Amino acid sequence: MSALNGNSPVAVIGAGAMGAGIAQVAAQAGHPVQLYDNRPGAAAQALHGIDQQLGRLVDKGKLDAAERGAISARLQPVESIEALADAQLVIEAIVENLQVKQDLLRQLEALCTDDCILASNTSSLSITSLAAGLRRPQRVIGMHFFNPAPVMALVEIVSGLATDPQLAARLYQLAKAWDKQPVHARSTPGFIVNRVARPFYAESLRLLQEGAADCATLDALLRDAGGFRMGAFELTDLIGHDVNYAVTCSVFDAFYGDFRFQPSLVQKELVDAGRLGRKSGRGFYDYREGAERPPAAELQSTTRIDRCVVEGCLGVMQPLLHRLKASGISVTERPGNGLLRVGDATLALSDGRLASQRAREDGLSNLLLVDLALDYTSAARIAISKAADTTAQAQDQAIALLRQAGFSVSEVADLPGLVVLRTVATLANEAADAVLQGVGSAADIDLAMRAGVNYPCGPLAWAEQMGLGYTLRVLQNLQTSYGETRYRPSLLLRRVHAQGGHLHD
Repeated sequence: MSALNGNSPVAVIGAGAMGAGIAQVAAQAGHPVQLYDNRPGAAAQALHGIDQQLGRLVDKGKLDAAERGAISARLQPVESIEALADAQLVIEAIVENLQVKQDLLRQLEALCTDDCILASNTSSLSITSLAAGLRRPQRVIGMHFFNPAPVMALVEIVSGLATDPQLAARLYQLAKAWDKQPVHARSTPGFIVNRVARPFYAESLRLLQEGAADCATLDALLRDAGGFRMGAFELTDLIGHDVNYAVTCSVFDAFYGDFRFQPSLVQKELVDAGRLGRKSGRGFYDYREGAERPPAAELQSTTRIDRCVVEGCLGVMQPLLHRLKASGISVTERPGNGLLRVGDATLALSDGRLASQRAREDGLSNLLLVDLALDYTSAARIAISKAADTTAQAQDQAIALLRQAGFSVSEVADLPGLVVLRTVATLANEAADAVLQGVGSAADIDLAMRAGVNYPCGPLAWAEQMGLGYTLRVLQNLQTSYGETRYRPSLLLRRVHAQGGHLHD
């Protein structure tokens, strides 16, 4: 295969949002780019849209007018696939259908030179299957961009069973030259991002189905406590429930019905009703004209707290002490088992057990569990749940303490792991299994989740910050509570913890 450089001709097939975005990225990197679509006039229309987007960048001072002209000059619409014969790299971004893509690749193999690289922007289809039956399957590779391609940094470089390893290395370097953040992935269902991200949606959907809280409250907790850019419900409304549900079903089927990837009946009902999110006007939220966004539920208290007692280390919640002290609350520290006491109330960081179960097993009265936060010193909101025998007075004292420290406090039903904790623990668990199965390295998987879906922290790095022992204990307690394989801890987490090592070693 010939070497790719900044002047190598690139062809993109498919003039939809993804194809047009990829063409823009390649042209901005200096390549002459041909854009083809089998719909007459679609390629020319897409290039007109790209030029308008570049014009907006000029207006904002982010792009020189001369450079805009040079980029647009490198983009050429073509009306026939035969015009792509001299391309050194062809990237297809057509409909997500295995047979249609296979047919296209066979056509390209007959048309293009033997050293032309054939790349697919598929988000979930097997690269091995796409290349099967071709004369030179080693030159087929996945180059999965994220939408919008000119903005999103991540590119998954996906190798099928026959893909030449040198080709994967070359496209990795090419993506870096295009100012992207590439990661290597093996062709398994969902690759990295669409596999590892499943628990982010699944846990919120399950919490909603089990009556933990409403959509607005669960979303607010993931944003304001977990540091995620969006909550699961507003994100799936943006993606489109037909798309998100289809990906979940695809991954579930590809893993032979593994319960970890089970689709949600709540989301299926939205799809069946045609409530697909923003694009249809209704999803979990109402986007029709005049509709108001519901607020997150928030607990109130007029009680004044002067002091509290901390017994032992609070684990990852330990930074809360600085926030309490800074708010003028006197904090007495003494040995103990990681508990925070205020008035009649006992607060503890969740460990994945039900509050009522933990109160009974540990002999704790008036127990309230506190959820995980990305940063307890700055989080705007925190979730609590209470044991069944917790008095109204004790709950009010706990609420008052947290509110005086500057938190908005939202209550969730007594369910294992609350909201942020169970989401992060299951994300880390899925990421660990992906490493164990050779889908990608720990570093690449963490990078993919930060750059591809804007997670505030890579899930494996987050698990190590929490402590692998604590992460394992949370997963084990979730598994015990539900009695399901959905929460089975990854062998990699168990092994690395037993060895006293690190996931990124």
